[in-house]
Amino acid sequence: MVVLTLALAAAGFALLVLALITGSVLWAWGCIVVCVIGAVLLLASALSVRRTPLESENDRGPRGRHAR
Repeated sequence: MVVLTLALAAAGFALLVLALITGSVLWAWGCIVVCVIGAVLLLASALSVRRTPLESENDRGPRGRHAR
């Protein structure tokens, strides 16, 4: 999902450059829409990574001074 966000950021930048070159507001609105979609995907990706536990306490095995 991060790769898709990066691709959307590149497309948004390309639309921004195109809007500046042509002076068209339509391309600028396209840039805004693409960037908002990319930001939502990035936020969703960050929240999904935060929710998934790396490993539980019981999976690590015994710890301590006398653990073998």
